[in-house]
Amino acid sequence: MSVWWKIVFGVVCGLLAGGLILLVSQPRRGAAIVLQPPPTPEPMIVHVAGAVAQPGVYSLAPGSRVEDAIRAAGGFSADANSSALNLAALVQDGERVMAPTLPPAITAGAPAVRSGTAEPLLEAGQLININTASQTELESLPGIGPVTAQQIIAYREANGPFAQIEDLMDVPGIGEKTFEKIRDLITV
Repeated sequence: MSVWWKIVFGVVCGLLAGGLILLVSQPRRGAAIVLQPPPTPEPMIVHVAGAVAQPGVYSLAPGSRVEDAIRAAGGFSADANSSALNLAALVQDGERVMAPTLPPAITAGAPAVRSGTAEPLLEAGQLININTASQTELESLPGIGPVTAQQIIAYREANGPFAQIEDLMDVPGIGEKTFEKIRDLITV
């Protein structure tokens, strides 16, 4: 057999094999086509903390909102400040949702006083707005000195206003301990 006949024979065998595979893989006419279910999207993992019944890490469906995260954690606790959160906001995978508490009632006649002075800086019950406070007002908070007050002002000038009081922990020098000291004295 010559080389040309071997080539032709190989091509014909290849075409026959390909046709046979194509024929076998096609469903028969009139046969039902079985569709596979769409893949299930991966759940989002969200950390819900603060004033909720059961703080913890929860799995939520993609497209979930802050309200869904709070509901997964058993709802708000009795001391929660539910109006401080945007319950309609979308949550992202890996996000921490912090439910703030209501500020404690400050007794009348006990204005905030800067240490070392007898001069009151705030009226009783008045909270310091961390988005508009001056350096002096920020320094009146426990644990906030001149350097940290200036860092708060520089941070908000560079990044815009704080969306929630917990964002204050993004400022260098303010950790959870300092934040816990001032949490009930500040607002946005």
